[in-house]
Amino acid sequence: MTVGLLGFQTTIATPVSLSGIGVHSGSPVSITFQPAEAGTGIVFSRSFADGSVAEYRAVSSNVGNTDLCTVLGTSLSRSVATIEHVMAALYALGLDNVVVEVDGAEMPIMDGSSFPFIEAIEQAGIVNLGEKRRYIRVLKPVRIDSGSSWAEFRPYDGTRFEVEIDFDSPLIGRQSWKGDLTAQVFRDELSRARTFGFMRDVERLWAAGYALGSSLENSVVISDDDTVVNVEGLRFVDEFVRHKTLDAVGDLAIAGAQFIGCYRSYRGGHKMNSQALKALLSDRTAYEIVEAPVRSQRVRAREFVPVNAPELTAWFG
Repeated sequence: MTVGLLGFQTTIATPVSLSGIGVHSGSPVSITFQPAEAGTGIVFSRSFADGSVAEYRAVSSNVGNTDLCTVLGTSLSRSVATIEHVMAALYALGLDNVVVEVDGAEMPIMDGSSFPFIEAIEQAGIVNLGEKRRYIRVLKPVRIDSGSSWAEFRPYDGTRFEVEIDFDSPLIGRQSWKGDLTAQVFRDELSRARTFGFMRDVERLWAAGYALGSSLENSVVISDDDTVVNVEGLRFVDEFVRHKTLDAVGDLAIAGAQFIGCYRSYRGGHKMNSQALKALLSDRTAYEIVEAPVRSQRVRAREFVPVNAPELTAWFG
């Protein structure tokens, strides 16, 4: 039995809210996870001071900027940014249908990880909606290259991530994380890994209007002499690659459905994750839409059967 592959769609049992600041804007922001009906998907609903609301389904065709974070929407004034930590939590816990209400331009950064979102979702509870879940099953390798960086999808009987990073920093160096993704694995091994950055980049980012809310409370900061500035140190010896894996989970959650396959990357990031996903979805021979047989809530990946799902394919853009 491949743990983590559910046969039926889910949503949260009750609404739950969190508040914090945006890591780039530095502005206060609140979000509320709302239950949603089967087939809704993950939808971000941003409210504005004038009473208007902009909604974005969390799918590849709606992804805009991916330079420093993942953004939904192409309009700077009406987009929703830094969604990857929220998306990673929703994906790892197997949530298919949630409306994420937000009153600002980006998700709250919280402590720089996905763990606060995991706790909030677990507090709210998860319910089975009784409708079949559909997956994207990878049928053949799909790879993209950019200089010395690369990313690829490969067929696999389950959902697996293999992420490797290589930084010109003695503190980080070359690190890798490999594992099958389940809710428990994500919670224990990835969810608490925090975003990180170098002190030498701070002034440049501030001048560009980024990282205005970044602090030692929500980021691991690396000094010019390659030491961790945070008094408490690292949560994991290899926290850096664990966070990059967390980001990859969140970025690939934009597929519009969970996937069955292995995602591998070397020196990747938000942009490469997004480009790899688009490369997979643009090749209709590289994947198929499948769903589980009715008989069981949890089944083996190989037991999922192909279905004709034009409405799901249309989400990808």
